Amino acid sequence: MKIFLAGIIQGSIREARIHQQDWRTPIRALLARHVSEAQVYCHYEAHPNSIAYELPQILATLEDGNRRAAAADVVVCYVPEASMGTAIEMYLAAQAGAVVLTISPMTANWVIRSYSDRIFPDIEAFERFLAAGELETLWRQKRRAQ
Repeated sequence: MKIFLAGIIQGSIREARIHQQDWRTPIRALLARHVSEAQVYCHYEAHPNSIAYELPQILATLEDGNRRAAAADVVVCYVPEASMGTAIEMYLAAQAGAVVLTISPMTANWVIRSYSDRIFPDIEAFERFLAAGELETLWRQKRRAQ
């Protein structure tokens, strides 16, 4: 199962800096623990210095991430606040038929509501979902429906 890890990097920060990325480690650990066949790709880990990229490399990196999100079986999104890049990845993944799982308090946000198969208020709720084996069930249901 190909899993794309998406989430806030720069968000609405106006200067060239990023949000803490410490959320990625526990989510990766949960996926490793509960989804044995998971092949997790994290675009931030592949491009940890992307905040310093110039426009040609920015475009290439953005397009590569978009392609990877659309090709994934599952996209796990961490969105504690608005993230334009994550919104694009969510949309493309949903359009391609991936399961989109979103960890966010923004349950009224139209993008999150429209393109998520499940929304979790926090990482603990996401873990309960994984531990119960619900990802496999949801993934199989979505594949059958396609």
